[in-house]
Amino acid sequence: MTTETAWAGWRTAAILAGRLIFASVFIMAVSFKLIDINGTAGYIAVAGFPLPNLLAWLAALLELALIVCFLTGVYFSEAALLAAAYVLFLAVAFHGPSHWAGSQAELGFFVDHFTFIAGLLFAAVHGPGRVLAIKRGWISRQ
Repeated sequence: MTTETAWAGWRTAAILAGRLIFASVFIMAVSFKLIDINGTAGYIAVAGFPLPNLLAWLAALLELALIVCFLTGVYFSEAALLAAAYVLFLAVAFHGPSHWAGSQAELGFFVDHFTFIAGLLFAAVHGPGRVLAIKRGWISRQ
């Protein structure tokens, strides 16, 4: 096995693992929403957003779409960018500065979102890889 072949195998495995991790995070999130959609709507209402039931269902649908994109590679870069924007919104809306006075842990939750955003942005630039990826999207990589 040449060094180049070993590198390609490692890279492929890392990309697939990353895609699976992204999908897993959103699988957990949508599972919690669907298990208790009313609880999710209540959390959204407490944050001050209107139409909490509608927003809870829209969030679940968005997360399901992101899962499909991460697992299949279809519109992968677009999904990663959308997911980064969504995670930024979640960080600010549910863990932002207005929450820090009540709990120091909220600052930690806020900051944690940015490591996820960084990974999503990196994935958006580099795409879904060559293996197990349906290459469809609006963003082209050269």
